[in-house]
Amino acid sequence: MGERQGSHGAGTLQCPGGHIEYGESFEECAKREVLEETGLEIGEIKFLVATNDIFGEGKHYITIFVTAVIVGENKEPQALEPHKCARWDWIPWSQMWQWSKEQAEAEAAGRKVDKHMFLPLVNLYRDYPAMEHSLTKA
Repeated sequence: MGERQGSHGAGTLQCPGGHIEYGESFEECAKREVLEETGLEIGEIKFLVATNDIFGEGKHYITIFVTAVIVGENKEPQALEPHKCARWDWIPWSQMWQWSKEQAEAEAAGRKVDKHMFLPLVNLYRDYPAMEHSLTKA
């Protein structure tokens, strides 16, 4: 995960991603964006879910979540677009899920949160709460 910079959601934690190019599949987009942003090569890319994300800045996105595995030699992400993300850190799924859950619950109760997750990650929790344990390895 990395902290967004210079765009809507600046200051929130995100996963690698970006806009799909004309004619591109979800899998092709994920592969390209992860490589461009982190230098990591991914494979075994599978559609997971989509979220409907309406931002306060008049922006409306449909976020496509996929799962993947690293297939290249490089296993450490690099910040290849530092104007968008200063660095990448490996965060366990369970931790990301907990932060998203805490933020969703705090926002519903009108409280502030310590960690700020990018809206699509919070909506992932809101829309698919049963997914909490489905992506963890035994």
